[in-house]
Amino acid sequence: MSAPTKLSDLTARVDTRRDHSRLEIPRGTAPLALRLAAVLLDAAVTLVPIVIGFLIVHSLRDENGGGEADRLVFGSFALAVAVSMFVWNLGFRQGRDGASAGKRWCGLIVRGSDGGPLGVRRSLLLVTPRQVVRRVTALDEGFEPITATPSVRAIRMRRLGGLIVLAILLAVVLLASIAVGARPLTLAEIWAAVTPPYDVAVTDTEIIVRSLRLPRAVLGLIVGAALGMAGALIQGHTRNPLADPGILGVSAGAALAVVLAIFLLGIATPQGYIWFALIGAFLASALVFGLSAIGSGKVSPLSLVLGGTAIAAFLSSLTSAMVLLDQQTLDSYRFWVVGSVAGRGLDVLVPLLPFFAVGFLIALASSPGLNLLSLGEEVARSLGIHVGVNRVVGIVAITLLTGAATAACGPIGFLGMVVPHLARAFTGPDYRWIVPFSALIGAIVLVTADVVGRVVVRPGELQVGIVLALVGAPFFIAVVRRRKLVTL
Repeated sequence: MSAPTKLSDLTARVDTRRDHSRLEIPRGTAPLALRLAAVLLDAAVTLVPIVIGFLIVHSLRDENGGGEADRLVFGSFALAVAVSMFVWNLGFRQGRDGASAGKRWCGLIVRGSDGGPLGVRRSLLLVTPRQVVRRVTALDEGFEPITATPSVRAIRMRRLGGLIVLAILLAVVLLASIAVGARPLTLAEIWAAVTPPYDVAVTDTEIIVRSLRLPRAVLGLIVGAALGMAGALIQGHTRNPLADPGILGVSAGAALAVVLAIFLLGIATPQGYIWFALIGAFLASALVFGLSAIGSGKVSPLSLVLGGTAIAAFLSSLTSAMVLLDQQTLDSYRFWVVGSVAGRGLDVLVPLLPFFAVGFLIALASSPGLNLLSLGEEVARSLGIHVGVNRVVGIVAITLLTGAATAACGPIGFLGMVVPHLARAFTGPDYRWIVPFSALIGAIVLVTADVVGRVVVRPGELQVGIVLALVGAPFFIAVVRRRKLVTL
């Protein structure tokens, strides 16, 4: 047989295989077993939070030291998480991409009568006509996910809606902070303690709510918002997704000043050493800023990171040396350095309110300039931005917020690094929205961590700094592993 004949035979065989492979793609509805498996997996996604919430509520029975308010808080939270998972899984994921979590694992696609995605609203309506097919079938028949580009107005409305949702969530966690504690309270007792008219004879419940839990919740709110905003600013100015407010040496300077106050002056109460912590934070920031400007006279993101790391290491070594010299200093310092909102009330917060207020205002006013700085210093200068002034203003805001927060509660790690990433997931790269979102998310995360710390080792408490470290460390590893977040 000649060579041309062999070539034609080979081509015919290839064409036959191609046609045969196309005929092997299954058509019609997917098998019942696969559809049932997907339904069970989707049900698990929604039911797992409910089951966990039921176990927690069951463990908070009266005989175990729980209270009515405790059960209501955790039961409502579990229900809210379950509803959110249902809407996200069977609404947004299935409505837009055609595949919920369970159907994606089973290789299935849900499509409407027109062969396209259902959309969020139609997907949530279980009575909407739909067809469940294999993924290869849907793709072969022209199924395309919804990838509509939202308008500027839609993006703005979504961000405003996000702020409203976060504000409501913050109110909920503040109520949880007032309700949950070592002493179980009923809803009637909490309502009587926080609403007028106030009785002349003060009860134990009113003392607990007004003098302990309410000031603690307010302190957590303000400190969490301050650290969240400071984290967004420092990541914007350094263009480093792993940057933390402590990178400027603020925590190290505050720690050294507190140790000096305890060691030399015998001050051992938060009310006594908040001013030393604040002064130490400001001096450390000024030292880092000055060191970063040596040589070229300009402060660059790289010089800030290097200068802050060097100063923080030097100050930390001095702190460790003095702590080891005196046992009393070590005991007092350990109470402060762990980072906590417990044992601190309005007497600690009120003197620091002016620093927080000025820091909040400067942070909000300087956030638009970060959008231009993120494009590069040369581009920012060409657009009329004075890079040096903008960076100085940002450092002042970071120092005010972090210094006041550290003076009030001690150094609280990971919050300033984690929160801006959560904010960017909602807002995108616009710092005009990242900064206020970071404030709300920071407050929510800190107050929630404080509530969790009161429950996990009941009747004792786990300090908020420890709870955030347990959550922040895995998040830090995840950020490092995601290469697309290496630069901002």
